[in-house]
Amino acid sequence: MKLPPITKTYGNRKVLDLPALELADSTIHTIIGANGSGKSTLARILAGVLKPDDGRFSCMDRVGYMPQRSYPFRMSVLHNLQITGAGRERAMKQLETFGLAGLAHQSAKGLSGGETARLALARILIEDHPLLILDEPTAAMDVAATLLAEKILLEYQARTSCTVVLVTHSLTQARRVAGQVFFLQNGHLVEQGTAEQVLLHPRCADTRAFLDFYAL
Repeated sequence: MKLPPITKTYGNRKVLDLPALELADSTIHTIIGANGSGKSTLARILAGVLKPDDGRFSCMDRVGYMPQRSYPFRMSVLHNLQITGAGRERAMKQLETFGLAGLAHQSAKGLSGGETARLALARILIEDHPLLILDEPTAAMDVAATLLAEKILLEYQARTSCTVVLVTHSLTQARRVAGQVFFLQNGHLVEQGTAEQVLLHPRCADTRAFLDFYAL
């Protein structure tokens, strides 16, 4: 998937200034970088919920998007999945996969942050999407839930051959799941390549400094 150059400005501050990019088909791409580097802005533009400066951005239909802040609908946990059109049996199976079956008939508003994140991811992955945009999907999850979510995502990607863009602050997560890594700094693309290239053998001094700071 070829992307045009993307810029985004808020007031007098340009928060994103990227060259033309190419997302490899059927690949998980992770976007890493410090806070304020433009990761979430890029995710929102790719998902179609935010317009770039030129106002023109066309991505594919049926994009699955999980924003940084997960949310439940004001209904039961089970109905949060059935709202996608899934039948009861399929929805229950999905809840079981995510370890939420025991909460099926509870109000989704009573879930913890980690449970809400699992529900939001379950709601997206119950449908097949050619493109997934996931912004810090496991940030609120504990270690066990994070590893489960990564396993489910990898299985989903293998089954559907979808393209995934995953924003993450976890460099170890990027190593576990990524085929390609993009490192953003101050709204610019500093380095890109395979997970091994970028995370273990970076070419750019700024990337090395970032990785050293976060002690990968």
